[in-house]
Amino acid sequence: MAETTKRPNGVRGYIADTLALLLFFTTTGIINERFIAGMTWEQVLHARLLGGVLMLPVGRPYGLWRDWMVSHAKASRFSQVLWDSVALMSFQVPIYAAIIALSGATGTGLLMGILGAAIMMIALGRPYGAFLNGVRHLFGLSPGGKKPMSLNS
Repeated sequence: MAETTKRPNGVRGYIADTLALLLFFTTTGIINERFIAGMTWEQVLHARLLGGVLMLPVGRPYGLWRDWMVSHAKASRFSQVLWDSVALMSFQVPIYAAIIALSGATGTGLLMGILGAAIMMIALGRPYGAFLNGVRHLFGLSPGGKKPMSLNS
């Protein structure tokens, strides 16, 4: 059977991966920052603006990182969930920690925000992977994680 969609490379890949990251994590970031880290609405706004700017250059690299990580998953649901979660946590938590620290979170709030983000990334790894694949589908791109990462395929 011929593949009718393209690999998520180029401009469409960048737009799809970045849009998915912006939509999904703006929403979850607000929830974590306000209700878990205890940041003020002003700090949340600052964090989301900073996060949005930082997501522009990291949306696509994360998409490639996730594809490469998920390519290691076995066919079992557990393996797929595990690899999606590990990919998300290993890439996004360090970036997120810097975002909330630069936005005013300190001490216990910073620690709780990082811990909350780590737990959220573990829990949201697979849902985000499915969301990313759905956005890629809307852009006429194939889902990631099927083949090893390559910029030339």
